[in-house]
Amino acid sequence: MNEACHTMENGEVLNASHTEYPIFEGVLYGDRISTAKFSKRLSCSVKHLPLRIRFTYEYDTFKAVDAGITKDPSFVLDGKIFLEGLVQAEVITEAFEKQLKSEMP
Repeated sequence: MNEACHTMENGEVLNASHTEYPIFEGVLYGDRISTAKFSKRLSCSVKHLPLRIRFTYEYDTFKAVDAGITKDPSFVLDGKIFLEGLVQAEVITEAFEKQLKSEMP
């Protein structure tokens, strides 16, 4: 997929061509419309950062409840609730910048 802002496909890896970047596993929980909006914001917000994210979607409410999800949509990163609700692009960027800093040696 190109580098432009877009709704991510299930299984797609953002910044896939940059194999030198760390890869994160992301799951978007919620309905199809809110998760599509969130994934587009996310692709726009972090495409410039040195990271890759493999996206999957989970639309099953019961699985969301089992994962501790309380807001629609929610983004789980590497098994932990990372962002909840349809947050602004700036919030997404800041959260990932903080995540990258915390992972640096």
